[in-house]
Amino acid sequence: MTWILVGLGGALGSMARHGLNHVIHQRQLSSTFPLGIFAINVTGSVLIGLVAGLVVSSRLTLSSEARTFLIVGLLGGFTTFSSFSFDTLALFRDGHTAQAVWNVVGQVGLSLLGVWAGFKLASVS
Repeated sequence: MTWILVGLGGALGSMARHGLNHVIHQRQLSSTFPLGIFAINVTGSVLIGLVAGLVVSSRLTLSSEARTFLIVGLLGGFTTFSSFSFDTLALFRDGHTAQAVWNVVGQVGLSLLGVWAGFKLASVS
């Protein structure tokens, strides 16, 4: 059942991401800055923070299944950046500062390096 909840939530989150990105691009003034994905990543991070904060403070009670659907599925499908942000916050809150910094530097730096390397490999003629 967990996999179905993640899959269903992920599908809905991905469709929401695509739809919102499309709407933002239709109204965007600048054609070079990725405002849609920028807004989605920030919004997704705020939403996952709100949900997690409400659950931790006991102001919102969600079953394990509902948390999985909402946080891992829906918000994870909307933006995996929100999951990255939340994991980094959890490391900082738990006193694992070096791991949190490595998580940010490593994921952002290695992801940029990875996308560059993949692009270079694929575009070699």
